[in-house]
Amino acid sequence: MSFFTLIVLAVALGTDAFSLCVGIGLAGVTRRQMLVISATVLVFHIFMPLAGWFVGEFAGSRLGRAASVIGAVLLVYLGAKMIWATLRGGRETVKKIDFTTWGLVLLGTRVSMDALSVGFTLGARQVNLLLTAGTIGIVAGVMTAGGLILGRFVGRWVGERAQLLGGLILVGIGVKLFF
Repeated sequence: MSFFTLIVLAVALGTDAFSLCVGIGLAGVTRRQMLVISATVLVFHIFMPLAGWFVGEFAGSRLGRAASVIGAVLLVYLGAKMIWATLRGGRETVKKIDFTTWGLVLLGTRVSMDALSVGFTLGARQVNLLLTAGTIGIVAGVMTAGGLILGRFVGRWVGERAQLLGGLILVGIGVKLFF
């Protein structure tokens, strides 16, 4: 996988956190909360692909090409799901923000589940582990901070469009990995 493709993949994975954090930013957050939320998402976006990576690598060694195809189909599914949720207006809204440790763990887990699936795909394709996980984590952390900051200044429509774009990108990458 080229570095450009890796960056595009990382941005696609970060759009879920970005779109959710636009909503959180609209509700109002302090700078300290922005830092804690961004760091949490960064760590989860490193950990989840690593966990998926090891499962994918194991499956890849056992299943060969089938594991790669399964991973590509999974990416297309995740992207289509993001697109569908955006088109039907199912974007999450933030009513009560829970900044406790448990709330942050739930937030980190929620926005990085797609990174777990991507880690499975990448493990089956044998790419550079540290570069991939680090890039995904850093990009997701930056996009989270960007979403929180942007949420203070703009309306909700930005988050919905970001999620739609992220879904389209995931579908595109999944199709590319299939062939």
